[in-house]
Order: sequence, then structure tokens, then C-alpha cells
Amino acid sequence: MSRTAWCITRIIVLGVAAALFAGTTRAQDMARERQAMVDEVAAMARAFDGGTGKGSIDPRVLAALGRVPRHEFVPLLSRASAYDNRPLSIGHGQTISQPYIVAAMTDLLKVGAGDTVLEIGTGSGYQAAVLAELGASVASIEIVEPLAREAGERLQRLGYAGVATRVGDGYHGWPERGPFDAIVVTAAASHVPPPLVQQLKRGGRMVIPIGAAFQTQQLMLVEKRADGALTTRQLMAVRFVPLTGGHD
Repeated sequence: MSRTAWCITRIIVLGVAAALFAGTTRAQDMARERQAMVDEVAAMARAFDGGTGKGSIDPRVLAALGRVPRHEFVPLLSRASAYDNRPLSIGHGQTISQPYIVAAMTDLLKVGAGDTVLEIGTGSGYQAAVLAELGASVASIEIVEPLAREAGERLQRLGYAGVATRVGDGYHGWPERGPFDAIVVTAAASHVPPPLVQQLKRGGRMVIPIGAAFQTQQLMLVEKRADGALTTRQLMAVRFVPLTGGHD
């Protein structure tokens, strides 16, 4: 090998090594930021009763948050803020929810391995990924077609094969996939949609924000008892984008 060729080869090897080192370092930084986010969520739950009335978030839920790479679910320009405990814009007038809210809503669903969950409002796919990390089979509906397409591709790329997505009006649910052990609605409705109640199993739980668009709403837990009767409980003030579609 000539000296010129040797020098070129060495430059290439050093460049690859530097790139690999930089990638490893950034991945480690992301992992630290993600853990700091989880710690902040846990501390917030202790301070504000977690939105669940028990002052904590299920450790399984916190562990799921610690495994999902939130930076993959936000636009490139927002990646530096991916692990801030706040909502972020994902375009099309939609947001990815604050991690604390994702944790509290997931905790309220009491999802276990093998459960079927309906999500209304896929967004970027983050909430669906957290549910999938808990072993749930997730059916997720998004009314904004570009978001639905991008979320579906993203979830598949990241290995969340247990999440099915489609474009549609979430008010009407996904009856072909039901009934569901749990339903989570990530957009504010003026009332609890009757089709979603029908698709909730007996013994199931639904978490949904109820209230006027672009105002403070109430996060509500809806439970369907074994006899089919419903119980509801208001939990905490939240602010979500409105549930849209062709319903009243």
C-alpha cells in the first residue's frame, strides 16, 4: 500500500471511529435525559397526587417511559427539548403530550400484558409506544392523515409491531378491533362518545379529557362495571387539543 493510500485509509478509519464515538456519546446523553425526565415525572406525581389520588405512578409505567425514545417522536427541530416535561408541537396544529400527563393517563388505565387498548388521537405515536411497552395490543386512530401515516411508519421502524394505526374519526372508535380492555382519548371532547362506551369491555377503563376546545378541561376516568353500569370520576385540570370529526 502506498503512503497516500495508507493516509487516506487512516483518515477514513478515524472518521468512522469518531462518528461511532459521537453516536455512542449522544445515545448516552439521550438516556440520561430520558431518566431525568422519568425522575421529574415521579417527583411531580408525589407532589400533585399523580392525578390518580395515590401520590405515585406505577413503576411499570415509569419504566416504560424510560424505554421509549421520545426524541424519535418529535420533529428534528424539537429534539433538543424532547425530554423536557412539557408538550411539544408536532405540526398540523397537534402536540405530543407532556410526559407527566402521558404517565398519569397510562397509570389510570391499569394496562397489563395482553390487554387490548384503543387510542383516539395517535399524534406522533408516543402514547401508543408507551402502552405497547406495557405489553398491550394497541389500536390507534388519527384523523390527520399525514400524522397517521408518519406515526405508523415510525412505530414500525422502532419495532412496535403490536400497534395498529389507521386514519379515521376517533369518535366512532374501531368496532372491528373491539371490545377493548382500556380506551385512552388524547383530545378533548364535549362529552363521552357513546360508541366508545359501547366498545369498552365490562370491567374496562377509559380516560378522556372533557370540556370546551382550547380551554381548561377535566380529565375523567370512566369505568364500566361488571353489570355494564358506568361510573365516572373527575381527576384533574388538563388542556388538550379538541377532538375533531363529523360528530355532533
